[in-house]
Amino acid sequence: MSDFVHLHVHSHYSLLDGLPKIDELVKAAKAGKFSALALTDHGNLYAAIEFYEACHAAGIKPIIGVEVYTTPYSLDDKNIAEHKQHHLVLLVKNYTGYRNLMKLVTYSNLDGMRNGRPLVDRARLREFHKGLIALSGCIEGEIPTILKGVISAQGGPASGGEKAAKVALEMQEIFGKENFYLELNDLPALEGQMEVNSQLIKLGKENNIPLVVTRDAHYLKNDDAEAQDILTCIRDGKTIDEPNRSSMQGVDYSFASAKEIAGRFKHCPEAIANTLKIADQVDLKLELNKWHFPMVQIPDGKTADVYLREQVYEKLPNLLEMNDDVKKRVEYELDIITGKGYSPYFLVVADYVDYARTHGIIETTRGSAAGSLVSYAMGIVNVNPLFFKLPFERFLNPFRPSPPDVDADFADDRRDEMIAYVTRKYGADKVAQIVTFGTMAARGSIRDVGRALGYSYSFCDQVSKLIPFGAQGFQMTIAKAMNLVPELKELYEKNNQVNRLLDLAQKIEGCARHTSIHAAGVVISPTPLTDFTPLQRESGGEHIVTQYEFHDVESAGLLKMDFLGLKNLSILAHAMEIVEKTTGQKVDIYNLQPWDDKKTYEMLARGETAGVFQLSSSGMTRYLKELRPSSILDIMAMVALFRPGPMESIPDYIRRKNNPDLIEYLDPRMKDYLDQSLGLIVYQDDVLLTAINLAGYNWEEADKFRKAMGKKIPEEMAK
Repeated sequence: MSDFVHLHVHSHYSLLDGLPKIDELVKAAKAGKFSALALTDHGNLYAAIEFYEACHAAGIKPIIGVEVYTTPYSLDDKNIAEHKQHHLVLLVKNYTGYRNLMKLVTYSNLDGMRNGRPLVDRARLREFHKGLIALSGCIEGEIPTILKGVISAQGGPASGGEKAAKVALEMQEIFGKENFYLELNDLPALEGQMEVNSQLIKLGKENNIPLVVTRDAHYLKNDDAEAQDILTCIRDGKTIDEPNRSSMQGVDYSFASAKEIAGRFKHCPEAIANTLKIADQVDLKLELNKWHFPMVQIPDGKTADVYLREQVYEKLPNLLEMNDDVKKRVEYELDIITGKGYSPYFLVVADYVDYARTHGIIETTRGSAAGSLVSYAMGIVNVNPLFFKLPFERFLNPFRPSPPDVDADFADDRRDEMIAYVTRKYGADKVAQIVTFGTMAARGSIRDVGRALGYSYSFCDQVSKLIPFGAQGFQMTIAKAMNLVPELKELYEKNNQVNRLLDLAQKIEGCARHTSIHAAGVVISPTPLTDFTPLQRESGGEHIVTQYEFHDVESAGLLKMDFLGLKNLSILAHAMEIVEKTTGQKVDIYNLQPWDDKKTYEMLARGETAGVFQLSSSGMTRYLKELRPSSILDIMAMVALFRPGPMESIPDYIRRKNNPDLIEYLDPRMKDYLDQSLGLIVYQDDVLLTAINLAGYNWEEADKFRKAMGKKIPEEMAK
């Protein structure tokens, strides 16, 4: 292993200021034989969980950190925005430090935002310092900034050096003698850096403050410098030819090797050795993938498991006859739910679904939750899974490592009411929406790079339109496109401008560009959210969102709740209001009867589908006229089949519907679960049951197959 550790490194989550993806960064650290690695993105912890898991998978110690923006003035100062902001690197030493850094980053993003930057002041550093190691920062740090002033004054007043020492000693007092280091940046080409390093060495010796070397890496290789420069142009809306723009060109910010860096600091070997010392100090163990559900209201003396069971047996007899088969299914489901500790989740979802229905907010739940009799009993779904032969195991089974996932849709004009309800019930500090990242897709990266290079819009548009759209669920990349589109590959090989454009676009492709809000995801925690995730406000808005995207926030222990706003539900709600006003009749949308209404199916068979959700497209209308549906099962099959791939089976379904003699099964065992779909494999459930009944899979193997199929992961499908 190397005798140096990178402690100041940026990824693409330093939005439009860093280039490396997390997997690329960790791979480079592994190749460089680094025993540990720090990640210190600007003002955020977006990648902390992804980084932590990737490092552990590679056998590298992860050092979670942030390059925060600081001010020596109080954030209560009304003129704070006029003062210069500085950089300070904070590294997590232990679990206490991790919790404190989440709180500090949250504070800076919620209460410290000034001029678009999340600031922290001395008071907050003192409040949240425990478990953190601080480095004085790059040349934009407070101490280096003071020293630059001393240097530019050509050795000016001694008070400048005294001021730097005062700040350094204050930082040492805040974080502790063993937890504050003066940071020597290995950026020899950066104007003033070598002189500042000399002053820092002097300051450290005079005041007995330890030194440490960092690189402030923003990309991996030397030849990434131009792509990094393009990123800053995209960020600032500039072209590379504009004078006086912000640029990092001319300085090597690459992820240099330990040998290179150590070779430049032979005069200060202790600063190299201290990188290892800091890495050795870090002892952070995160308990991931352990669920922490909201604190549900349960009658005194009862557990969530007992209360859920009581509720199911109280409500289910009102919905169907409690025969032996029903009781057996209920007990089977409850055993799995309680065995996995998911009872609180069912109680929480049942509560907010009930709130929606009792407050006139149209709601529907969809997806695999419909296969649960417990969900039916609790009012989470209003479909009897036994009638439709829906397997519970697709929703939840003993082998499934992932938690249950109830997709709830609400009328989009009242979705905010639902979020307001759970916020009131559980506390504003325990409810947030989930961040998501806009990334540079293939076409977009070409256009962005072209603008930065000063190429004409028409030229970039012409090239970008040669990139085909990816098939559903599969992301198209520039590399894939060049293999698929001969014209694009030929342009790349023969046109120098296209060559340069695509080379640079591939380097920034996939980089995070901005943050936004997940369309549906909400998290509800049992204790303040900052025990699990840092927070911020949505870009340009007021909603509070997590800094961890939904995979990472679930790894941190908070289960994503789906609150999706659906316009069609709003339309239904308004239609119900109109019906009631004009006829005096109140429509019970959750109990529409009968399912075999002859007039309804005749209307669909005539092609009168305008405005009917999922049935109104010209292609679907044509198929419905050929099919002449007569049951809800026909509608279900058509909705399931009307998508790329399965669409090929629609003519066969129509033939079998109109001539039952054509119904056949590939294997007699399939009749038990394919009779409702006329012998055709239509649903994911059909694939899973085929894997179980014919291929001999158990539910663990079938669930992996389900995930690979649902997420369209070719490698897993091949397995």
